[in-house]
Amino acid sequence: MDGHESRTASRPAAPADADEVVTVPESVLRRYRRFSLYNSPYPAHDRGCAIDLYPASNEGLSPVSGEVLETRTVRAPPKPYAHGDEFLILVDAGDYVARILHVDPDVEAGETVEVGDSLGQMIRSGFFAPWVANHVHVGFRRHDQNLRRATGSLPAVADAPVEPLAWDGTGTVVETAATYALLDSPVHPNPGETFAGIGTDDGRVLDGGFAHYAAGGVLTAGDDGPVSFLGHRVGDATGRNVPWRDIDVLANGERITGLSLFSGLDPEFGAKLVCPGHEFAVGDEVRVRVRDTDDPIRLG
Repeated sequence: MDGHESRTASRPAAPADADEVVTVPESVLRRYRRFSLYNSPYPAHDRGCAIDLYPASNEGLSPVSGEVLETRTVRAPPKPYAHGDEFLILVDAGDYVARILHVDPDVEAGETVEVGDSLGQMIRSGFFAPWVANHVHVGFRRHDQNLRRATGSLPAVADAPVEPLAWDGTGTVVETAATYALLDSPVHPNPGETFAGIGTDDGRVLDGGFAHYAAGGVLTAGDDGPVSFLGHRVGDATGRNVPWRDIDVLANGERITGLSLFSGLDPEFGAKLVCPGHEFAVGDEVRVRVRDTDDPIRLG
């Protein structure tokens, strides 16, 4: 199977170690061009307890319907590229309360919103890295939980089929910025119709910051135990959770920060190399591989 083939799409697995999970339905996910559950160093995303949703524009589209309970300004790590403030929007979504971040609210307490309504413009937040695009972060709490505390949300399940894409680690650079380079491979087989994500060697979908964050996930079902990617053992799954082993990601033989992994609908899919200070240019041919290391890059 070469780097442009794919396997049959399957639905993401629920976490095996949770008694209560919140399902984000496919009808909601399709309003966004991509999603990720693990691509963050912050505890709010541990075990896939929050989901990041990436709209096609800078409108912060609501992933839930319900009454706005509160909007407030909260602290975020100060970063030179980030907005000076961070914001929290709490929405009563019925069975749960949705905690929404990274949107400058254009709604107020007492208003009712529907799925897909604009909550305001998204902001660049100190809670995410400069190579991460603007997005809507959402976690879910029971009504009797602390709604303002950063951690404590329930595990979320993105309930849409995701097609694992086989990839041989090669590609051509089609886009660059100061902190990343985007490759043209693997190719999305059915953009706009089916979510797809870069697959493990045995056909599961990988998610998260690989391996610059301590852990990521596999979004489709499989056995507990070793997870292999690009022919290398990269972690050990317990349910869908995968602490990364001590590994380096290399691009053309040089160590880079890692890969940014997600599931998406958009045709400009490809592997995203996280590589601040890189010298890649559009048109460069790249080969990515993985090796063990005693000194892994860990950003959180």
